[in-house]
Amino acid sequence: MFEALGDRGDANALVRLHRSFGPLAIEVRIRDTPAGEVRELVRIDEAGVLVGQATGGAEPDIVLAATESAWAEMMKPVPAPGYQTLSAMRRTRALSVERGILKYAQHLLLLEMLFVLLKEPVTARDAAPRPVGDPYVEEVNGRYLHFDFEGRPHRVYFETAGEGISLICLHTAGSDSRQFRGILNDREITSRFRVIAFDLPWHGKSSPPPGWESDVYELTTDRYIGTVMAFKRALKLDRPVVMGCSIGGRAVLHLALRHADEFRAAIGLQSALYAENRPIGEPDPRMLLNRPDIHGGQLAGAMMTGLTSPTSPPHERWETVWHYMQGGPGVFHGDLVYYFEDGDLRNGGAAAIDQSKCPIYLLSGEYDFSATPEMGRQLAEQIGARHFQVMMGLGHFPMSEAPEQFRRYLLPVLEAIERL
Repeated sequence: MFEALGDRGDANALVRLHRSFGPLAIEVRIRDTPAGEVRELVRIDEAGVLVGQATGGAEPDIVLAATESAWAEMMKPVPAPGYQTLSAMRRTRALSVERGILKYAQHLLLLEMLFVLLKEPVTARDAAPRPVGDPYVEEVNGRYLHFDFEGRPHRVYFETAGEGISLICLHTAGSDSRQFRGILNDREITSRFRVIAFDLPWHGKSSPPPGWESDVYELTTDRYIGTVMAFKRALKLDRPVVMGCSIGGRAVLHLALRHADEFRAAIGLQSALYAENRPIGEPDPRMLLNRPDIHGGQLAGAMMTGLTSPTSPPHERWETVWHYMQGGPGVFHGDLVYYFEDGDLRNGGAAAIDQSKCPIYLLSGEYDFSATPEMGRQLAEQIGARHFQVMMGLGHFPMSEAPEQFRRYLLPVLEAIERL
């Protein structure tokens, strides 16, 4: 079933690079076949990628197990949501790591790059990006804003483009404002909205506050909402629209709960009342992100490959992954305190959002297994959202993984907000 990994793995330059770090033996278990459980061994070393039947000799470094139908679904060019990558299958419990969870985390980027080679290419998806042609300069301005928060000075980087209604954009956990470059460069949007995207402290080009070397970074609800409000007031923004994705999609709910009078509307991308930390095996996946024996940036990027859609353009998907690979040590881990724990809204508090003051518009990607379309629909029903729509063929990062497709869903929402 996995024979193609040999030739395709040897032909891939990134796989060749990573296999030089030492031998790695992966036993792949295929369950529920007519012959019972079948075991294949994938061995990666300097000689190449070798695939054969597991013989029961030396213990493998990693054991991956899934049913025959689950493996077959993953190999499809456009699999069902939850089967697009190994990390996606693991989070949706279609795949279990039955041995070597630490090795799995250390080599996840290699594993994802290798196993994706089992898929046949999709012509439209794999089309090359358009050439630049004549050189040009984007009409985006980057600046630094200084303000005091929590008793310490902060230096925060933000980018802005356009004129009109202010639109604050909040990035996902562990990433930065580069995710909104498509919106910042969309003249149909910037002709009517002043788009403002900023890096949270500790993220992107924003510095941690002085004394960070003695801190363990954790993002709480109060810290997140306080930062956004301090940024808004420092720029003297009058009732802007706020749009956030993932943790930002949760934050817009907290902003509407606490400060509805100060916002014209809120747009939640990949919003949900909560997010589950779903470990299969030990240690806790969140803890894997901040260990000295794991490259946190590589692991974060590899994990995020599974949250993107298989139909999104590869160059956009991999740029989204690259942003995660550049995060500071422990920052993604610290953001998940808010996402998994402190920002949980299952207490019923979200129902108190006053839609007459700050209407909520929700958009959920089909391929998101973290804040699923079902979770978005549940949220919309509980709060009586002004608008809810599932974005077909999009994942957890719609604005960066497929900006051209995302704008088709966003533009009608912005037009509705203009009419408020």
